[in-house]
Amino acid sequence: MERKPWHRTGEDRRVRGRAGQVARARRLARTDGLCERCLEEERSVLATVVNHKIPLAHGGPDTDENTENLCKRHDDEATAAQFGKAQPIEGKGIGADGRPTSPEHPWNRP
Repeated sequence: MERKPWHRTGEDRRVRGRAGQVARARRLARTDGLCERCLEEERSVLATVVNHKIPLAHGGPDTDENTENLCKRHDDEATAAQFGKAQPIEGKGIGADGRPTSPEHPWNRP
């Protein structure tokens, strides 16, 4: 029998459905909805992601102790580090001329 694209294979450790929504709300309430890494930098930025410190894809558990509340910027950095990707370029944006505005962008390097 052929597997349908929406059927999951293997063990799935993520809490889903209503239980997952309750867990996410509980985890965000732990820091009053603020990014944990921004709090360490003495900044107040809303967390938009509940990130797993040890990713589920790497065998991490879906528990409160394995999660941290992060803003978009810190989630991008954490995900890049966890999965061996390049760090995101800071100051992303496009100028009126259509070129990247970040001095770190390869087009703007000397």
